[in-house]
Amino acid sequence: MESVNSEEPHLRHVEKDVLIPKMMREKAKELCSDKVEAFTECCKEGGFFMVFKCRKENAALKDCLTGYYKDPAFFEECKEEYLKEREEYRRTGISSKYRKQNLPTST
Repeated sequence: MESVNSEEPHLRHVEKDVLIPKMMREKAKELCSDKVEAFTECCKEGGFFMVFKCRKENAALKDCLTGYYKDPAFFEECKEEYLKEREEYRRTGISSKYRKQNLPTST
């Protein structure tokens, strides 16, 4: 049997195959925001014929996003970010969504 590295945190199937890729998609959309914006504008202007009119913008967006999805370093970066968020949640019991909100302060 293969020994498990005690320093490498264990990822559940749903974390590795669903949650981290979701984080990758969100970050990739931010990093490709110029292409997302160009495609969105083309679709708004193209109307019914957007499928034919916006092929160039769609291809550019797809290439940009796919480049990030297939990058192992980008996966590792997102994995580390996910593990930090998971550790913080386990420590505090507060999810990152609620932690990012400003808490009211008493004056």
